[in-house]
Amino acid sequence: MSTRPDIRIVFSDVDGTLVDNEHHPIAASAATIQRVARQVPFCLVSARSPEGLYPIQHQLGFAGPIACFSGAYVLDASGDELYSSVIPTSDALEIKRYLDEELPDVTTGTYGFHAWIVDDRSDPRVAREEYFVQARSVESRDLAGTFGEGGVHKFLLMGEPASIMTAQRVVSERYPHLNVVRSNDTLCEIMSTDASKSWAVELLCAHHGVSRAQAVAFGDAPNDLDMLLSVEQSYAMANAEDAVKAAAAHVVPWTNEEDGVARMLEQLLP
Repeated sequence: MSTRPDIRIVFSDVDGTLVDNEHHPIAASAATIQRVARQVPFCLVSARSPEGLYPIQHQLGFAGPIACFSGAYVLDASGDELYSSVIPTSDALEIKRYLDEELPDVTTGTYGFHAWIVDDRSDPRVAREEYFVQARSVESRDLAGTFGEGGVHKFLLMGEPASIMTAQRVVSERYPHLNVVRSNDTLCEIMSTDASKSWAVELLCAHHGVSRAQAVAFGDAPNDLDMLLSVEQSYAMANAEDAVKAAAAHVVPWTNEEDGVARMLEQLLP
C-alpha cells in the first residue's frame, strides 16, 4: 500500500490553478482550503500584487503567506515583509520609455509594493485586468513620483498573442539582466532576476521550518515551472500546458474549473 506523502506546507499558483476561468475564487473550495490552512501554511504564489491576492484569501476564508509578483515581494500571514526585490526606479523609467516607444500596441501596467499605475484606466485591457484581480489601478504617468526610490516590482504587458511573444523576445534580448516571463498568451511580466517562485518556496519553507521535500505545489503555466521543479510533490493542473505537465511529478485529474486543487488536497491531506 502506498504511503501518503508527509506534507507540511502548500504552495499554489492562482490564475489557471486555484481560481476559475474568470479568475475568481471557487466557492466550493472554501471548506477544504480553510481546513488545510488550519493544518499547514497555505501559501499563494502568483504574479499578482498583494491587492490581487487578499480578495482571494478573504473570499475563501483563510489567511497565509503570499508571494507576489512571482516571488519579488513576499509577505507573511500578518502582512509583514519577508523579502523584496525591485527594479531600480532609474532602470524602470528607461524600460517604460522603451515600451512606450517600441511596443505601442502593448498595454503596460507598472507595479510596486501596493501601488499599480496605468496610462489609461479606460483601456479595455486594464478594465479586464481589474475585473479579474478585483483590484483598482490608478491612472498616472508619473512613475518616479509614484514609486520614488522604492523601485518597481513588476511591469505587466497586456496584448495580442503575437505582440506578447514579440515583447517577451525583444525585452529579454534588450534587458538580459531582467526576468521576462509569459504567464499566458496575452500577458507577460518583467521583474528583477532575483525574483522567482522557486526562491519564494525556499524562503517560506525556511520561514516555517520545513523542508522542500515536505512541500506540495500546484501550477499550470510556464511561469510556474521553477516552483514545480523546486519541490518533490509537484502537481500540474489538467488544464496546464503540455510542457508544464511533463515537468511536474504529477498531473491533477481535474482542471481549475473543476476545483482541482481542493479535490487533490482532499486526497493528500484528508
